[in-house]
Amino acid sequence: MSNMTLAIIKPDAVGKRFTGKIIDHILSAGFDIAAMKKIHMTTEEAQRFYAVHKERPFFNDLVEFMTSGPCIIAALKKENAVEAWRATIGATNPEEADEGTIRKLYAESVQNNAVHGSDSDENAVKEIAFFFSADEILSE
Repeated sequence: MSNMTLAIIKPDAVGKRFTGKIIDHILSAGFDIAAMKKIHMTTEEAQRFYAVHKERPFFNDLVEFMTSGPCIIAALKKENAVEAWRATIGATNPEEADEGTIRKLYAESVQNNAVHGSDSDENAVKEIAFFFSADEILSE
């Protein structure tokens, strides 16, 4: 799965109706969408998904933000998908993101940063499995 990564279009971007523009950005960057769905994360789901940040001071705010509205969850395919997706979305802080990246275009702050991207191939495998069963992911 090193050629797959998880993408989340977060509640801020969905709420501002940037979903189509971000999906267009994904496709224009050469990614194939292997799976996609719209969900509204429960508090329990967000706590489990972001458990790695449990001891950090921003954990509760992150959980509250991620449960504040619907998200679009996608498994993206491309050569070196994790690295390519992280380059496409830009720095976590939109003020530091490169011009033309998703976060530069659509994010408003470090927390409300429009999209999530896996940070490693290992985490991509875990994150994709968190949201999708194997039969939901198209291989072609």
